[in-house]
Amino acid sequence: MYDTSVPVFIHFLNSLSAILKKAEAHCAAKKIDPAVMLGLRISPDMFPLSRQVQIASDAAKGAGARLAGIEVPSFPDEEKTFEELEARIARTIAFLKGLDKKQFEGAEARSIALKAGGREMTFEGGASFLETWAKPNFFFHLTTAYAILRQGGVELGKRDYLSGGR
Repeated sequence: MYDTSVPVFIHFLNSLSAILKKAEAHCAAKKIDPAVMLGLRISPDMFPLSRQVQIASDAAKGAGARLAGIEVPSFPDEEKTFEELEARIARTIAFLKGLDKKQFEGAEARSIALKAGGREMTFEGGASFLETWAKPNFFFHLTTAYAILRQGGVELGKRDYLSGGR
């Protein structure tokens, strides 16, 4: 369970951080107010870029904590700059790196309960939680952040998404 979760989240959080750095550079080069870019959304009823990043962070740290059987750390959603969002991603990565593989022993069978979107959800095993909720939720918000930036004119490609920030 550790190997199919923590390294995957870390890899793609590094991609997200690198993508945000490109977006910040794009704003500087094109003289775009970074707050405008962070407020972009694909549709009026969707969350803006900044919230997509916060939720991707929450999804990764929440999955890691729940699978490890520990309390999910709380990060206040106060980021208003690229730098602050990148710091949040770095805190999330540091948390994930601090998890021990031994904490994940038996996680595939561990029942996991959580609240999401105002409703209670229970997964009868960590494997089901990881594959049907945690990873899809994480990748939804990561992909949405990428799409918002592409729509906003940031030159990104598939390699940026998949690279792990390398």
